[in-house]
Amino acid sequence: MSILDRMDAEHRAVVEAIPTDFLDLSQLAKTRNLFNKTRREMRSGKVPKGMKIKDYNVPGPEGSPQVMVRLYTPENLSQNTPALFWIHGGGMVLSAVEHDDELCMGRAARLKIPVASVEYRLAPEYPFPAPLEDCYAGLKWFYKEADSFGIDPNRIAIGGASAGGGLAAGLALLVRDRSEIKIAFQLLVYPMIDDRNQTESSQRILDPRLWNRQANILGWNAYLNGAAGEEGVSPYAAPARATDLEGLPPTYINVGDLDLFLDENLNYARKLLSAGVPTEIHVYPGAFHGSNMFVSRSSLSKRWRDDEQEALKRALFE
Repeated sequence: MSILDRMDAEHRAVVEAIPTDFLDLSQLAKTRNLFNKTRREMRSGKVPKGMKIKDYNVPGPEGSPQVMVRLYTPENLSQNTPALFWIHGGGMVLSAVEHDDELCMGRAARLKIPVASVEYRLAPEYPFPAPLEDCYAGLKWFYKEADSFGIDPNRIAIGGASAGGGLAAGLALLVRDRSEIKIAFQLLVYPMIDDRNQTESSQRILDPRLWNRQANILGWNAYLNGAAGEEGVSPYAAPARATDLEGLPPTYINVGDLDLFLDENLNYARKLLSAGVPTEIHVYPGAFHGSNMFVSRSSLSKRWRDDEQEALKRALFE
């Protein structure tokens, strides 16, 4: 049985309409343009009533440019509110904050919390550690400014999808080890965390319309300056390589069963549990990598979104 045969029917219909060169990272400039155009066309342009959106240019890593953080603030916030710090995906080489505007506004409106989204530099122009350090700089600013935004600094969650999930996982390790910031929870949406590409699921997804093995290898090599799969890769870059996961915040991981990251996400969840980290993992049958965003109105994607929302609500309000 092929991957398409196992796919949720609503999601399969979308995949069959995707151009075969949609994720061709061998022609990165062309692919970036196509990706950005497609994501802009997917946006409704609607802003929830009362939602305030403001961009802040905050201090970047030492010797590096400022980092832009976009803050989405719903009306009628309670004082000392929790918050979410979000990191967009894109295989380390694609996308931008704007493409997750609706996602972040939706979370902010439904949960009645501020959501911050960071614009990190992309590989290959800026390989590791630049993207991760940008995320750290953005989070450090958000944490230090929590009082001015009416945010409880002890109830800030971090999260991200795909490459953003990998950066969030690396960020959690960095936060733990630097001891300058506190985070309450990490939401890892099909995180990109293993540069070695040795698992069974990483070898199974070859369809060029999906985030596939070839794209993943190219993305990792862009991020790691050609060193993907080699010895000595930092666990801050590829969290699946981490040997010490103790002291990390409670974690929620979700992934589709047709995602090439399935095995590495399951393995990471097991390691977190073995390290005593409260961890919840959801696997959605029929979902491919990113399908909850590309087919956001399907019944499967709505269930996925509701599950994420409930996990954040439990972590931040209970």
